[in-house]
Amino acid sequence: MISQTEYLKVLRPLLPAAAFKPNSNKLFILAINLLILGLGWAIARELDRWSIGWLWLYLPLSLIMGNSIVICLFASHDMMHGSTIQQPRWRYLLSFLALSLLWMPPTLWKSVHNHKHHTETNAISDPDRMYLVGQNDTWGKWIQNLFVPSSQVNWAFLMLGMATSWVVHTFRHLTSILLFNHDEVDFVPAPVVVSPQKRRTIAIELVAIVLVHLGILTYLKFSILAVLLGYILPLSIGFAGVMFYIYTNHFLCPMTDINDPLVNSVSLRMPKIFDLLHFNFSYHTEHHLFPSINSDYYPLVQELLQTHYPESYNLIPAGTAWKLLMETPRHYRDEVTLTDRLDRESVTCPCAVGVRELVRSDS
Repeated sequence: MISQTEYLKVLRPLLPAAAFKPNSNKLFILAINLLILGLGWAIARELDRWSIGWLWLYLPLSLIMGNSIVICLFASHDMMHGSTIQQPRWRYLLSFLALSLLWMPPTLWKSVHNHKHHTETNAISDPDRMYLVGQNDTWGKWIQNLFVPSSQVNWAFLMLGMATSWVVHTFRHLTSILLFNHDEVDFVPAPVVVSPQKRRTIAIELVAIVLVHLGILTYLKFSILAVLLGYILPLSIGFAGVMFYIYTNHFLCPMTDINDPLVNSVSLRMPKIFDLLHFNFSYHTEHHLFPSINSDYYPLVQELLQTHYPESYNLIPAGTAWKLLMETPRHYRDEVTLTDRLDRESVTCPCAVGVRELVRSDS
């Protein structure tokens, strides 16, 4: 394995200076999608006046709003990595606005994602990794086993999990930090411990987020139709879209002691429309190499990886990645072996050395 630093020594001089300059154009895209959500809620507010036979006309708007939720996460994700806007105050306020729609306090996101996941990706201390089969059978591990795509998952629970696992992920870390905040918490894959000041900030942000959502529901007059079609359905679609990316980013990869993004991360071949809409989030190995780079330059980083590290780079068609998730269990027995909750199966991680050619041949 090679550390991230070693890759940067080779690749950084080959990238133009413009790639490392903030791209504020994404703020315009975020604003458009916030307006889409606002328009959707304004129309949903009047759904109780619609004839039942016409309600299906709102469903395409629910789908578009769901995509806007995905964009809110990915736009704030880029912002908090510093690739969109440099001013800390504006970056925080805009990130809070976008992340609040996903029930995610920005300080929690920064602590879990930026500070831990990116520095210790798929390591034993990564809060976003899969559970070890030997970890205690807690409610967090039980939910992963029930909802996450795997060779054992029930399709009904998978569909429910796609719509709710983002909330479970957030709730799991909120509970760990706000109620305990120590290294012995066992219902998360790996606990994140923050300072007392950050803990208070996360609590305040959570209260503010609750008020945001209460404001949305109040605007919708707590109407069953409006809440179902204009709030629950778009959020569920958005969460499912986010979780598709999250599951395929790392869950096919081995655990690593050295933070080697070419081993512990996956990039997807996606239809170009999704790369355009989602700020090239499918270029995930590239992102882990250069978290603060303008994501418009991820395709260039991909070209460099294919030139300099063709045998190590994990580039998998999205459909193949999902198929592999559904054919493999979701607990680590060791660094390169996946197993089920009862430790009955034994499958080498699809992106581990030795089976990478199988992945490529399926593409």
